[in-house]
Amino acid sequence: MLLNIGLNLVDTVFCSVWRFLGCQRNDVTSFQRDGIEAKYALADEAFVTLATDDSYSLGALVLGHSLRIVQTSRSLVILVTAGVTADMRSQLASVFDLVQEVGEINSQDEANLTILTRPELGVTLTKLQCWKLIQFQKCVFLDADTLVLRNCDELFNREELSAAPDIGWPDCFNSGVFVFKPSDETYKALVKCAKEKGSFDGGDQGLLNLFFQDWATKDISRHLSFLYNMNSNACYTYLPAFKRFGNEVKIVHFLGEMKPWMYKVSEGKVVKPHQSQYYSDHLQYWWDLFLSHVQPHQDIPSNDLGKIKLELPEERKSSVFQDHPMALNLHSRQEAWEKGQIDYMGVDCFENIRQKLDSKIYGIK
Repeated sequence: MLLNIGLNLVDTVFCSVWRFLGCQRNDVTSFQRDGIEAKYALADEAFVTLATDDSYSLGALVLGHSLRIVQTSRSLVILVTAGVTADMRSQLASVFDLVQEVGEINSQDEANLTILTRPELGVTLTKLQCWKLIQFQKCVFLDADTLVLRNCDELFNREELSAAPDIGWPDCFNSGVFVFKPSDETYKALVKCAKEKGSFDGGDQGLLNLFFQDWATKDISRHLSFLYNMNSNACYTYLPAFKRFGNEVKIVHFLGEMKPWMYKVSEGKVVKPHQSQYYSDHLQYWWDLFLSHVQPHQDIPSNDLGKIKLELPEERKSSVFQDHPMALNLHSRQEAWEKGQIDYMGVDCFENIRQKLDSKIYGIK
């Protein structure tokens, strides 16, 4: 009883100070989840993610739990489209402080999306609507296929637009993790940029790099460390660096078509195909969180997630690559590079790379 009186007194003092500073009691969100003690979430800052269907919602649920486990002090927000079912939204609401429905935006840039061999990326332009969350002063966007390993609230000390370099072209940033400031003006400018310039890759990353085109050179403080957006394939491309710095990673990004929720599990262990490029420990941790925090609330067995409207990678490949055999070759080469299997003496020799660059930059064939 004395403990309850003491806690109430602390809460009363806290709220009095908060009002004195010009804030209201409902500006603070109290939560108690995952066995973690209730804390006051900073209501004007938030981690934001996006789900356009139930399959990516699975990733978002695990991401949300991973943020709770590292005891973030910020609010959690998820944007959802009509493709997310009512049952799944209920699950999301148990983890996220705000579940906000948004309309789906499609780039309709089929040509560039085919080059990427990822036609589904068009809907990721829906991500732009995170700038409309003007009830927040600052946010950090995390793709639903990311996983937080350590508390990274210090990201909110960074300015817009802070992001990590993309490993495929480091002069561009990877849009899977970035710091931004919600603004109606910025949102309108982004939409205008999308209409006038489009996106050089058909997705949000190409558009955002066009809009924030001075990111590479303007301010080095807006370059996030790779530790905040580590491609889980990276341990295969530069193993020595991964062995040296891997234990410091804060956010893992499962890039590529094969997402964690598409794998099978047996007795709690991931059944990992031989050709999978993901680091086993990261993949297993994702599934550990899923099995302990998400699956108990699902009606579907963990080894049968395919019922959640999943479009399997092989099915996508067959439909895309039959009409575009060149895309298949490009996809195979990309996979080989991501695994560190570079044919320096053959197709990946310097002369071929130089010719490719000349054709793109100068139009020389």
